[in-house]
Amino acid sequence: MTDETDHQARMQRLKASVDRRIEAAQEERGLLIVYTGAGKGKTTAAMGMAIRCIGHGMKVAIVQFIKGAIDTAEERVLKSFGEQVVFLRMGEGYTWETQDRARDTECAQKAWTEAATFLRDPAFAMVILDEFNIALQHGYVSLAEVLPVLQARPPMQHVVITGRGAPKELIEAADLVTEMGQTKHPFRKGIKAQKGVEF
Repeated sequence: MTDETDHQARMQRLKASVDRRIEAAQEERGLLIVYTGAGKGKTTAAMGMAIRCIGHGMKVAIVQFIKGAIDTAEERVLKSFGEQVVFLRMGEGYTWETQDRARDTECAQKAWTEAATFLRDPAFAMVILDEFNIALQHGYVSLAEVLPVLQARPPMQHVVITGRGAPKELIEAADLVTEMGQTKHPFRKGIKAQKGVEF
């Protein structure tokens, strides 16, 4: 058997396997998606999903939990879609900068109250809770309070949660979990954050 015929046979087997899975996947419902891990790209992946929804004419709500001190290019772009996007920057900066647990908790609680209203509104096809895993990890918002709200959301609503350290129970409840691994990062070599890459 030549390399070409071997390759073709492998691709035919793969296609048959993929076709069977596509045929078996008939359920349609809103997904709970978690992007976690130490690597870069969690928020970037979530914002890409927001753009995909916008392209389909769907409404998106974005609530940023920890970030908030800095204006970002993605916020400016997404807000340009008018009523199709609600973008709330509700944090005061990274927790190592604020160093005030009571204030961080208060900000996270306010953000969660806003997020919970979107999670009850079927007009929003996607709700993104950016850096929410960090708020959960530090106990600023209780996972016991969050899980029932996620479970009771409108049936076709997608939820995307980002941030390092996703709790085990959230990972178990999720439909899709991606852990971003860090292999290399320019910051470790003394290269500062770059426009268009980090912000």
